This record gives sequence, C-alpha cells and structure tokens, in this order.
Amino acid sequence: MGGSYVGNERLRIGELAQLANVTKRTVDYYTNLGLLKPERSASNYRYYKYGELERLRKIVAYKKKQYSLDHIRMMLIQECESKIHASEKQLNEKLNDLNVELQTVIRWLENDKKKNSSLKNQVSHESVTLMQSLLLLLL
Repeated sequence: MGGSYVGNERLRIGELAQLANVTKRTVDYYTNLGLLKPERSASNYRYYKYGELERLRKIVAYKKKQYSLDHIRMMLIQECESKIHASEKQLNEKLNDLNVELQTVIRWLENDKKKNSSLKNQVSHESVTLMQSLLLLLL
C-alpha cells in the first residue's frame, strides 16, 4: 500500500473506495452530502486524508445497521464534538499543571533573595517576564 499515499497520508478517491470496499460513486455521493471531506490539489484532484478512510468505514457500518444518512451525520458530529471536548479537557489539565509550576517558580523567585540573585545570572529578565505573562494568561 506504499504507493497508495500521495504526499502525507492522502488517498485518491479510487484508493479510498477500494480500501473501504465501496465504489467511487459511493465516495462521491458521501462527499457531495458533506459526510466526507476531500482536499483539492493544484490540478483540482480530490485527495482524502487517511483519517477519512476510518470515517468512511464508520458510515458503511452504520448503513449496514440501517441508519439513515441524517442519523449517521448526527452521530459523526457527536463523535467529533466528543473528541474536541476530550482534547479541550486534556489541554486545560496541561495548562493547569503549567500554572501550578509557574506559580511555584514565581513564589520561589520572590521569596528567596539569595537564590533569586543567583538565578538572575542564569535566567534573563525576558524569561521571567514571559513566565509572569503566561501565568496571567492562565488565571
């Protein structure tokens, strides 16, 4: 399947159809309905990211279970929203961890004059300012 990729993990419509065991016409139909999202090349060819193969396989599986295309669209939207929510939650957790670390560093800088003067030789004023700005953004 090494020749199946164009650029970075992109498939032509025929390759996508073959891998999902559907016709090119089916891929066209789902694309026209907005269920699949191709990219256009400079020469106006449609290419699909490799992730669209998984999406197409889900659509096919849902169709086999007799779900309507409107219901499938809603399920795909809900799955996407769930992934976005999980990513946001993970990002917020990382930001909170960074916030705690920045508060610790700033407290340390403010409370320990000897280490502060020693640290000033190692950390630029711009870095300290940047850390303080990041802290303000996180609050």
